[in-house]
Amino acid sequence: MKRFDRKMVGFVPREQMLAVIDAPSDTWIGQRDRLMLTLMFNTGARVSEIIGVRVADVVLGPTSSIRLHGKGRKQRSLPLWKTTARAVRDWLHLNSQLQAESPLLPRRDGKPMTRANVAQRLKLAVQIASQKYPELANMSVSPHLVRHATAMSLLQAGVDLCEIALWLGHESPETTHMYVEADLAMKERALARLKAPEVKSTRYRPPKALMAFLQAL
Repeated sequence: MKRFDRKMVGFVPREQMLAVIDAPSDTWIGQRDRLMLTLMFNTGARVSEIIGVRVADVVLGPTSSIRLHGKGRKQRSLPLWKTTARAVRDWLHLNSQLQAESPLLPRRDGKPMTRANVAQRLKLAVQIASQKYPELANMSVSPHLVRHATAMSLLQAGVDLCEIALWLGHESPETTHMYVEADLAMKERALARLKAPEVKSTRYRPPKALMAFLQAL
């Protein structure tokens, strides 16, 4: 196989991701966008999965969850934070006309959002959040980068790689291993557990012949 350079996976740090989620306004569109970003970060869903969520795919109760329709018609259910479940409940209360088969995150015309819609609304939220975190302005934040942010947050919280693979809908845990390679903080913690060797500093002493030659110049 031809060799190639594999780039390290990029991701949005948790603090910056929370700022992106809080960026949308309190308008109807803003509330939808905030719920969309919250669900994306909560679940690590692919953009195709998030726009395919219907009202019937969300179960609200003591243990709230969401059903995602992934690649190859595969489905997986993921738990929701209590704050996410509350946001979904408030959204459905605001949009009581939504039926079980309606998209949970519709456009104004009631049709599902498109990939372009999601990317555009995310870009706008990132622009607003960059006022607080200027480094976001230099990042190309895509919906897939939000998925990476979820994976990195799970990894840094101590979640096992196999569980993260199931969470993201990966075919193999080997795909998830790229997040370990990108987690510099985890590597620093590992290095801190390793005792550094005692290395004595030495001073270069040139030979007498070399010193005599230089002094004669």
